[in-house]
Amino acid sequence: MAEFKRIVILTGAGISAESGIDTFRSAGGLWEQHRVEDVATPEGFARNPNLVLNFYDMRRAALGNVAPNPAHEALARLEREFSGELLLVTQNVDDLHERGGSARVLHMHGELKSALCTSCETRSPWLTTMIERPPCPVCRAPTLRPDVVWFGEMPYQMGRIYHALETCELFVSIGTSGAVYPAAGFVQEARANGAQCLELNLERSEGSRFFHESRLGPASVLVPEWVEDVLGC
Repeated sequence: MAEFKRIVILTGAGISAESGIDTFRSAGGLWEQHRVEDVATPEGFARNPNLVLNFYDMRRAALGNVAPNPAHEALARLEREFSGELLLVTQNVDDLHERGGSARVLHMHGELKSALCTSCETRSPWLTTMIERPPCPVCRAPTLRPDVVWFGEMPYQMGRIYHALETCELFVSIGTSGAVYPAAGFVQEARANGAQCLELNLERSEGSRFFHESRLGPASVLVPEWVEDVLGC
């Protein structure tokens, strides 16, 4: 592992699940109480904005009850000590990577602690609720929505991600289901360009067959071990 100089890491819900954040498919979890079509699509927001705003207000508030786990902290250590090029892309909208110490995180699906104004299209840091229709900090219009990429919308910074996938030597997927595109196709993109591909997951993902190696177990165990390998410790 120490021989690689350009690494792209993709993290999914599995890395945050050990910190207590519900995944899409967790039994009894927050997502199970709502249809995805109602709370994670532009159409759902148009039909019932109060439901959607309250849903994300709850998720934002819940961040105060969770903490980064050893997997987040290990990736922050890798960022600090790795001498090559590293891009950390996350599908997660929580802030556990940042709180774990990572400074350069690409949130391809947006962030819970950010608001998007549908009037002036600016993004603003946001820590409180939106259900009361607070004004946009920039244009003052009461048209804020969660700065979260919903189904049917384009994820953020895809050009930068695909450029990194074209040039990386190692692609690592951590805690992803392999079911949500375009992220589910990153392994094929990286492999087609000659990268080694490693999966770290609690169980095999839907795209597991595309990886050269799959290591199965909790992210809080596998990720620190892998980081030790990369750093040659």
